[in-house]
Amino acid sequence: MTSEPRRPGRMKYVLFDVDGTLMDAVSNQRQVWATWAERYGLDADEVYQVALRTRPMETFAQVAEDGKPSPVPYLLAAEQLGVEPGACLVIEDAPSGVRSGLRAGMTVWGVNAAVAVEGVHRHFVSLREAVPHILAFASGPHGNAAA
Repeated sequence: MTSEPRRPGRMKYVLFDVDGTLMDAVSNQRQVWATWAERYGLDADEVYQVALRTRPMETFAQVAEDGKPSPVPYLLAAEQLGVEPGACLVIEDAPSGVRSGLRAGMTVWGVNAAVAVEGVHRHFVSLREAVPHILAFASGPHGNAAA
């Protein structure tokens, strides 16, 4: 027995911002630089401040010359998935990322913030709180998650 292949037009896609949404890279970076500074007898705060000014550009900013809130990275993700932007749900924590997703014509849900970022379609205090709704969006026939 073979099953009918799923058609991309009927599927929903979830695009996650990484830093601040799936993980907190800032605290990890601070810890790494503090360990390095201690090893070389340097002031950890000074090292971290220099590292922040000289670190490589974020991947998002590399995709779009003007970085967030450009819609280009999210539009590129939809294009690479072979779907229309309307089939995508963006999970974001930052105002610039929310604006980027909205400008791309996607549904945008905010997470990991005490108050909703202006413009989000839905807001969740934590990613953990949002997970059942994200799964409902991705598996629902029309992408509508239960409130």
